[in-house]
Amino acid sequence: MVNFLSVRKVRIAFLTFLILGALAGLTLFAIGYLKPKATGIYVETTPPASVYINGVQVGRTPYKETRKPGDVVLKLIPDSFEIPLTPYETRINLVSGVETVVRRQFAESEEASGGEVISFEKLTKGNTSLAIVTIPDSAQVDIDGQNKGYAPYKTSTLAAGEHLLTVAASGYLEKEIKVRTYDGYQLTALVKLTPSQEVEGEEQASATEEEEKDEEKTQMVEILSTPVGFLRVREEPSTLSKEVGRVKPGEKYNLLEEDSVSGWFKIALDDENQGQPAQAGWISNQYAKKIEDSGSVTPTKKMTPTQAPTKTPTPTTKEKTSFVR
Repeated sequence: MVNFLSVRKVRIAFLTFLILGALAGLTLFAIGYLKPKATGIYVETTPPASVYINGVQVGRTPYKETRKPGDVVLKLIPDSFEIPLTPYETRINLVSGVETVVRRQFAESEEASGGEVISFEKLTKGNTSLAIVTIPDSAQVDIDGQNKGYAPYKTSTLAAGEHLLTVAASGYLEKEIKVRTYDGYQLTALVKLTPSQEVEGEEQASATEEEEKDEEKTQMVEILSTPVGFLRVREEPSTLSKEVGRVKPGEKYNLLEEDSVSGWFKIALDDENQGQPAQAGWISNQYAKKIEDSGSVTPTKKMTPTQAPTKTPTPTTKEKTSFVR
């Protein structure tokens, strides 16, 4: 009888222990399951930048933190000492259990900046998805070395795990990104490509050429009608200066300089010859005007040089009264 009661007590104690253990396990499981898992955010920039989340400064890059899941507004203000750089702001969704990655290469303008945002969206278990969006649109997309067409691109047949994304577009630097997809999540990669230096150089050269063309359009003078049928060219912007030649009405010459005091024009009288600089002289603005032209124009007719006889002839009465300078 004593043995029977002892065995029964042992059994009851053992069953009680099992029940309490099961209840404790279920409680811990429920607490762990219902409690939202923390999410990570990692921000990396070139050059370093101050990090603001929802308007509050939280640190500097490289920045890594564990936060609660949810939408946040991320703003990055780059260190800018020599040239002004464009800040970056975006809204991202931090998903439970995974890390959102933001990388940014700052430049003077938004167009010249680059980077990527790797974010996640919860799906049903057993599904894995990858979406790629690019700026500029229609960039070529390769996944693990295999061409997949052009962005925007989306696939639901990619296995969970590590993958290498390659994004390329004409006129932009190619970008390679290592990502990890997860079962039950969609990974979205927003990739902004950086313009190549060649393209920037071509744009700058084109802008310089346009500026030079604009300058050339105003660097011409046309000789106007004069009472004596010609206009004297002087060494200096003065009627008392030595005459070096004559030009005729209707002819056009490159404008080299404009005297701020007298308003006279300094013109190139002929083209460069065998590496020697073109001859130049000053003419009165009373009988010449500035004109626009699309390119450099050689004179309609080269200047008639002033003869240099042994003795300078006395001007005629007509030349004296006309006062053509």
